[in-house]
Amino acid sequence: MYRSEYHFRNPDINVNLYGQLFFTFTKIGAFTIGGGYAMLPLIQREVVERKKWAEAKEFLNMVAICQSLPGIFAVNISILTGYKMKKAPGGLVAALGVILPSFLIILLIVAFFRHFNENIYVARAFKAIRPAVVALIAVPVFNTAKEAGINLKTVIIPAAAAFLIWFSGASPAYVVLAAAAAGICFTRFKEIKSKRP
Repeated sequence: MYRSEYHFRNPDINVNLYGQLFFTFTKIGAFTIGGGYAMLPLIQREVVERKKWAEAKEFLNMVAICQSLPGIFAVNISILTGYKMKKAPGGLVAALGVILPSFLIILLIVAFFRHFNENIYVARAFKAIRPAVVALIAVPVFNTAKEAGINLKTVIIPAAAAFLIWFSGASPAYVVLAAAAAGICFTRFKEIKSKRP
């Protein structure tokens, strides 16, 4: 049994679930540098491995949905996770949790550090952080590919999508829509084929 099911059956834990959603996503928002996909390993570890709010394949579907939606990736996935656990109030609490650290940090920078961008130590720190951010983005890419079952036979699909976006200048939105349409048609074709005698 996954812990998410246990939450709904145990009233005491269920009451505290809002707090867990808020503090989990506050921690993610506070301790992840780079935002977006750099947050993905930490989100996966908290949501899938520690809290058991979603299974690995379900989380992969959530990531796909959040990539297809407009807006900030971390906010989208926090809303989706919160909504899964506690409907609209849970989505709101989780979104506030992930947004709050960035909001407070930017507020402090604006209030106290007018020449923040010109500070040589800040510039050096960000320059040193860049390789780590690249690694943080690379790790979820490989993990997601593994969970999605991408192998030598199916690697042509992400490679073709990357080629279209990179070389032809195609909009990622159109590539996502085309992939969704192709997936629906392929699934429908398999259903029709399986029903034939």
